[in-house]
Amino acid sequence: QVQLVESGGGLVQAGGSLRLSCAVSRRTFSTSGTAWFRQAPGKEREFVAGIRWSGDLTSYAESVKGRFTISKDNAGNTVFLQMNSLKPEDTAVYYCAASNGLGYSKFTRYDYWGQGTQVTVSS
Repeated sequence: QVQLVESGGGLVQAGGSLRLSCAVSRRTFSTSGTAWFRQAPGKEREFVAGIRWSGDLTSYAESVKGRFTISKDNAGNTVFLQMNSLKPEDTAVYYCAASNGLGYSKFTRYDYWGQGTQVTVSS
């Protein structure tokens, strides 16, 4: 069982930065992959970035490569998403997700989800 709580969302101007945090609590699985997704109004939920349980491998959506960075602390209790050079099209609710397996990509099945945090980028 895993619980995820996102924080750090807010309103920023285009070109600005935000750092999202996901507090992770777990019971059984210490090697689960984690990821960030986002969903804009009227749009499908999309994969943003994922990170392997070990923190040494990452995966990014093409639209955020070079702008966003996913990372985690040493204990794996917190997953971060550093977002730079934000664009209005980045506006969405951002969700943290975790799997019961090793996957961390867009193809991974994620079993646990947070409630989301709103990110709004003004033009």
